Amino acid sequence: MDVEALKEEIIQYSRTIGIDKIGFAHADPFFELKERLRQQQQLGYESGFEEPDIEKRTTPSLLLPEARSIIAIALAYPSKLKNAPRSTKTERRGIFCRASWGQDYHVVLRDRLQKLEQFILERVPDAKVKSMVDTGELSDRAVAERAGIGWSGKNCSIITPEFGSYVYLGEMITNIPFPPDAPIEDQCGTCTRCIDACPTGALVQGGQLNAKRCIAFLTQTKTFIPDEFRDKIGNRLYGCDTCQLVCPKNKGKDFHFHPEMEPDPEVVKPLLKPILHMTNRQFKETFGHLSGAWRGKKPIQRNAIIALAHYKDESAIDDLLILLQKDSRPVIRGTAAWALGKIGNRKVVPMLQQAKEKEQDEDVIREIDNALAMLENV
Repeated sequence: MDVEALKEEIIQYSRTIGIDKIGFAHADPFFELKERLRQQQQLGYESGFEEPDIEKRTTPSLLLPEARSIIAIALAYPSKLKNAPRSTKTERRGIFCRASWGQDYHVVLRDRLQKLEQFILERVPDAKVKSMVDTGELSDRAVAERAGIGWSGKNCSIITPEFGSYVYLGEMITNIPFPPDAPIEDQCGTCTRCIDACPTGALVQGGQLNAKRCIAFLTQTKTFIPDEFRDKIGNRLYGCDTCQLVCPKNKGKDFHFHPEMEPDPEVVKPLLKPILHMTNRQFKETFGHLSGAWRGKKPIQRNAIIALAHYKDESAIDDLLILLQKDSRPVIRGTAAWALGKIGNRKVVPMLQQAKEKEQDEDVIREIDNALAMLENV
């Protein structure tokens, strides 16, 4: 088998199926990454969404015993929202991060990887392949970096020369010994804009993230968001783009190559108040196709409440009172109480006091007390 020729065939074919960049790497263990991951675990910096087994995350042969190479792919996604609706004083809107615009990227990348697998198996029927996207064991960024897709930026994203960091990543382990591509030299230099701009100081230093402080992580949790972070959430419903938006390598980068990635402005910048009362079915019909819907409606509704508090939206008071009085979920009741305190209209004091008398959840009672304390100073 002429692996050089096969590699070139794969590269050419990848362009015909909507893969924007492809690279090849050897499948040796990621020793340097292993040490970094151990340190992250010891420091308590992991999000908890990762594969817990560090060996699996850094040893391709544990996932495919015959592993010889890894093929990395990247697809560029849009960074600018066309015809974005405006947020008004009584019709406030939230925002989903750019990586959650359009169809769930897991679906899009799996489609490309399946086509790539089929192409390879038609040429090498006894080839072994194993593909993964994001939720797989391997680190997408470590693979992409080794395969020359881009360098690992100080914002912990892969930055490509062509598309900046606005790329989705996926990979395929195979037993075919493809010649590896050369990694790209780090081009961040002395720039620290992402570290300086991070709203919560989650970027501890260049290339090191405390995920538990990261807004992108916090918006995906299902519990109460700690007090210190609530004012930092702003109107974000899912994810955070700050460290990408300030990156000089992303200036002017906006690509609309893939129709399925095109966002519906009303969906990715939605009105906040209607989200508060959505049924599960309505939520699924509206947001179910987005990657940002993977944790269900509760985190999005909680974040919508925080966004209304951010805007001090008095037109949402009645909606928030309904949640405080009637919602079955403590996180929603408690966050609604906090939001009423932040909005700062003293007319809600009697309703907060009544809710406290009936409330049995200690966390919610604490949030009501916090709200009443905020309103004392109004």
